[in-house]
Amino acid sequence: MTSKSQKVLVIDDDPSTVEIQAKLLSRAHFEVEECLDSSQALDKALICKPHYVFCDMMMPNIDGLEVCRQIKSHEELKDISFVMVSSKAYEYDKKQAYLAGADAYITKPFTEEKLNMTLKSLRSKITFWGIHGTLPVPGPQTTKYGGNTSCISVEFSKDRNFIFDAGSGIKPFSDYVMKKSAGKKFNSHIFITHPHWDHINAFPFFTPLFIQGNSIDVYGPKQFDKSMYRIMSDQMDGVYFPVTVQEFGAHVDYHDLGEGVHTIEGIKVETMMLTHPGNCLGYKVTYNGISFCYITDNELYFPDHDSYNDLFYRNLVEFSKGCDYFIHDTTYFDEEYEKKTHWGHSCISQVCLLAHEAEVKNYYLFHHDPDHNDEKIQQKLEVAQSELAKLKSKTKCHIAYEGLELYF
Repeated sequence: MTSKSQKVLVIDDDPSTVEIQAKLLSRAHFEVEECLDSSQALDKALICKPHYVFCDMMMPNIDGLEVCRQIKSHEELKDISFVMVSSKAYEYDKKQAYLAGADAYITKPFTEEKLNMTLKSLRSKITFWGIHGTLPVPGPQTTKYGGNTSCISVEFSKDRNFIFDAGSGIKPFSDYVMKKSAGKKFNSHIFITHPHWDHINAFPFFTPLFIQGNSIDVYGPKQFDKSMYRIMSDQMDGVYFPVTVQEFGAHVDYHDLGEGVHTIEGIKVETMMLTHPGNCLGYKVTYNGISFCYITDNELYFPDHDSYNDLFYRNLVEFSKGCDYFIHDTTYFDEEYEKKTHWGHSCISQVCLLAHEAEVKNYYLFHHDPDHNDEKIQQKLEVAQSELAKLKSKTKCHIAYEGLELYF
């Protein structure tokens, strides 16, 4: 149940609709404020400082999209959860609401069931589906933390899903999606860091790609003259995989990304080129005041190494600055790394230093050498915590494991 101290501002030009919403929200233990004139919505929000706004999409004077833009662009109100309410169930209108900054979309009639589902969807969730690197390592030695390769999902709402990498971990995520969607349309954005096998080779096993009516966008860095479309389709050209991309039933778009700042479904996504063979992107996502970095694969050289680049390092510190969830390649123990420089991966001490200097709140060990079993990964945590303690760092270190869910 929700605390009475949480406020909701209901904005709608129809008094009867406001009454129905207010009654249901009060029953859910919210304190309700009302606004019947959308031109006064911003001022009302600044006065009452609500935790949530439920706003009708179609109103005279100022429509709900513009109200959302006004509230979300105001520094004092940008972290409010904004719910667009509409009688229109079209995907186009949902997309426009999210582009305006809405956090959820609910269709009329406004019912208690829809309210509860919407409130639940406002809790965003990061889930780890694969945490190893190079190749999958299933078996008794990886049962605690998992043996699948890189894949993380972020669910911002039931309609907005981001997926990072398509290693073997995307298969259990696919199973989860199919069970959860239960035949309903599934739209998602897949962000590829780079096209090494452990980051793309389970892409053909993502079942939503084969379902008509689904919409999926794939993003990632070009590799010289090879576009993301060519990269993803070449591994399914019939030589390496029996089913080609022409068999996809979903509408799939491919996007080449470089460094920059992007807005996707109203969510800020920043990208940075990493130190790894070929073009490899790190991603930073910021949503409702919470940020996380997904940085794998990336090599952090020791400061006395000839290949150490101080400018790159400082830019990476700034890129990661203050993030709440910091997921970074920690493939090697320090003594292992000394024998594997220029392989494109990092060792514990240098990632700990980066996490500390970037003042990240939570650092998750990620992308492990295939020879590292559960016992070795546990040792990594102990070493990392010791390194952070030496630095007197406020950063907390954790082991990422398959099935780990982080709510924000």
